[in-house]
Amino acid sequence: MITMRSLVLCCLGILLFGCQSTEQEPQDAPQIFTHFEPDYTYDIDEGVAQTPQVNELVTPLQFKKTIVKKRPPKTTDLWVHIANNLHFTIYQNRALKKRISWYAKQPNYLQTVSKRAAPYLYHIVKKIEQKQLPMELALLPFVESDFRPTIASSQQAVGVWQLVGATAHHFGVKSDQWYDGRQDVLASTDAALDYLSYLHKRFDGNWLHALAAYNSGEGRVKRAIEKNKKRGKSTDYWSLSLPKETADYVPKLLALSYLVKHPQKGIKRPKLAYKPFTTQMNIGQQFDFSVIAKLSGIGSKQLHAINQGYLKNQSSPNGPHTLLLPIGQEALLKSQFFKSNFAGEYIVKQNDTLYSIARRFSMSVKALKQLNNKNNNLIGVGEKLLVGQPKTLPSTLTVDYKISPYLEHQEIAIPTIEIDYEVKSGDSLWSISQLYDVPHSDLAKWNKLSASSILKPGTQLVLFIPQAEKQKAAPIKKDLLLDLQKTLNQPR
Repeated sequence: MITMRSLVLCCLGILLFGCQSTEQEPQDAPQIFTHFEPDYTYDIDEGVAQTPQVNELVTPLQFKKTIVKKRPPKTTDLWVHIANNLHFTIYQNRALKKRISWYAKQPNYLQTVSKRAAPYLYHIVKKIEQKQLPMELALLPFVESDFRPTIASSQQAVGVWQLVGATAHHFGVKSDQWYDGRQDVLASTDAALDYLSYLHKRFDGNWLHALAAYNSGEGRVKRAIEKNKKRGKSTDYWSLSLPKETADYVPKLLALSYLVKHPQKGIKRPKLAYKPFTTQMNIGQQFDFSVIAKLSGIGSKQLHAINQGYLKNQSSPNGPHTLLLPIGQEALLKSQFFKSNFAGEYIVKQNDTLYSIARRFSMSVKALKQLNNKNNNLIGVGEKLLVGQPKTLPSTLTVDYKISPYLEHQEIAIPTIEIDYEVKSGDSLWSISQLYDVPHSDLAKWNKLSASSILKPGTQLVLFIPQAEKQKAAPIKKDLLLDLQKTLNQPR
C-alpha cells in the first residue's frame, strides 16, 4: 500500500524532472535570431543597405521581449537631427580626402547655404523620413545647386535638385508659362526623391550607383557596370569608369555628409531650430501675389522669394495654387486672413466631439482648438466652430488689370544709353555715381565691383545712363491703365 510519504516523494520527483526538461532545449529545435532594428547603415564600398542581423540566440518564447529599436537622441536643432541620422559608412580614400580638404578651406560654406535652405529644409527632411530614404539625400541640393532655386545648368537642369525637363515631367512636375515646378523647392523635392527611389531599385539597392545615375543618367552607369563585368572587374562605384563630373559628384556628397557628422574636422555646422519656418496653403483658385500679400500681411517680395516656382505675379488658371507662407501653423490658424478666406463654419450637433469634428474636416484636434481659441475640449450643441475647410474665395484674389499691380512695387523700365568712363586720379565709385546721377550700388554691379572697391586711374568703367529722368510708378488706378500702357509703348 502506498503511504502518504511515498506519494509526496513521487510527486516531488515528477515536478523536478519536469523543471529540468524545460531547461534543456532539444538539438533539433528551431533557432530564432532577434532582429534589432536600428536605422539602416550603408557600406560605402558597395552602397548596399545592410541591416545588422543579430546579436542574440533566443527561444520562441523569448522573442517578443528582445526586439529593440535604436533611435537617435531627440534634439531641438535640425542640423543636429540631420547629423544624428546620417548612416553611410565612410571609408576615406583619395577622392574623399580631396573633397573634405576642399570644404575645410571654406568653413563657412554650410552656414551661408543653410540660410537659403532655411524655409524648406525641415520639409525636405520630413519628406525623406516619410519615404524611409537615407538622410544623406537632404544634403543633395547643397551639392547640386548650393540651394539656389532658380539656377540652371548648361544642360538645362533647373532648381535646387537640378532636374531636366523630361525627368521633371515624368515624375509629375508641372511647367508652363506661369509656373516651373523645378523652381518650386517642395514640388521638385517630391519628384527628385521619387526619381532617386526609382534609381535605387533599378540598381539593385546600390545607393552609390543610384546617385551616380542621378548625375549622369542611368544608361551611362549601366554601360559602365556591364563594361566592368565583361572585363572581370569589380562593379562597385569606385571601380567604374565615369565622367569626371560624376566621379567627383558622389565623393562631394560623402565628404559633406562626413563633415556634417564630424564638424570638428573642418566645417562650421549651422544652427537651425528643429521646426518648420513656412507653411503650405492651397489657395484653391487663381490668385495674384499682390492680393495675397495684402490679405496676409506678407510682402509681395517675400512671397515671391520663397515661391520661386511662380514665374509671374499671378498663378496659372490651371494651378497649382499652393503657396508657401513664412508663418508658423499656429499663427496662420489665428490670422484674420485664414479665418476670412479659408475657415468654413460648422454648427455643433448632438453627440459631436472635437475629435469627430476634426476628423470630418481632415484636421487635428490641436488645429481645431487653435482655430477657435479653445483651451479645453468642451463644446455645446448649437455652438459655431470655424473649421479648416476651404470655402469659395472672393474674386478679388485676382485683379482684372492688363498691367500687373506688381508694378506698384517696381520702377518702370526706362531706356538707357551705355557709355564708357576712364577713371581719373582721385575718382571713387561714389563720386562717379554722383557725377552721372546713378545709384552707387548699380555702378558697382555693372562693373562687377564691391561697393567699397578702390579704383585705379586708367580703369575703364561702363555706365548705363537713362535717356529720360527716372519716374517711380504711382499706385495704379483703373482709369490710368490705358495712359500708362501708351506711355510704355511710346517710342523714345
